Amino acid sequence: MQAAQLFDVKDKVVLVTGGGRGIGEMIAEGYVSNGAKVYIASRDIKACEATAQRLSKQGPGKCFALAADLSKYEDIVKLIGELSKKEETLNVLVNNSGANWGAPLDEYPDAAFQKVMNLNINRVFTITQKALPLLRAAQKKDGVARIINIGSVNGVDPPALETYAYSSSKAALHHLSRVLASRLGPEGITVNTLACGPFQSKMMKETLEKNKDSILQGVPLGRIGSPEDVAGVCLFLSGRAGAYTTGATIPVDGGSLVKAKL
Repeated sequence: MQAAQLFDVKDKVVLVTGGGRGIGEMIAEGYVSNGAKVYIASRDIKACEATAQRLSKQGPGKCFALAADLSKYEDIVKLIGELSKKEETLNVLVNNSGANWGAPLDEYPDAAFQKVMNLNINRVFTITQKALPLLRAAQKKDGVARIINIGSVNGVDPPALETYAYSSSKAALHHLSRVLASRLGPEGITVNTLACGPFQSKMMKETLEKNKDSILQGVPLGRIGSPEDVAGVCLFLSGRAGAYTTGATIPVDGGSLVKAKL
């Protein structure tokens, strides 16, 4: 029972949506650094290509960029079609792409609410549905088929910021993960969610610049999350160590969800 075997992802095929930057890039780096074959996808293909080149040079795994606007149904169908031409199986699907929008309650735009909900929950269901044949093939081939959804502490506890659609979409994502875990468990496919706290990402950049001190006051460990923090949990869930964990919402938040109880 060696750690190298428990967390082994060497040669596994991984798809990380929104993997060109932020938390998605951190997760992709964790897989590539441990020998996986990683595909990252977003509509910003230049960012994806730059990240893929950097991670591939770092090795020992490889990283490849795929273009897709993950808010569009037809783009997701095309993305999985392209991946299916390159790979017969998909061991790990990481649904990381997401959007946020903040505005006062009385002024919150309907279009913004619809946009955030569509990307953060509707299209997560779509890509999971379309990727099932590849995931089922992976489970049949080598017994490793995992879905990891990137949620948020805001989907567990209401945030101070006025991010109504984001918080609601993440709560829905957490529940969708449990529903999928129940449905796909008999097929040997695990589904888990990470309830992420503050990490240095494009989505969090402005918030951290304005409110970093107050945010850190709500984090018992007293720091912003690092790439190792989120990548490590993904490696656990993807390897033999996480094979009996499904339907879980795992806080990766420095303890922010228990701050009020201290």
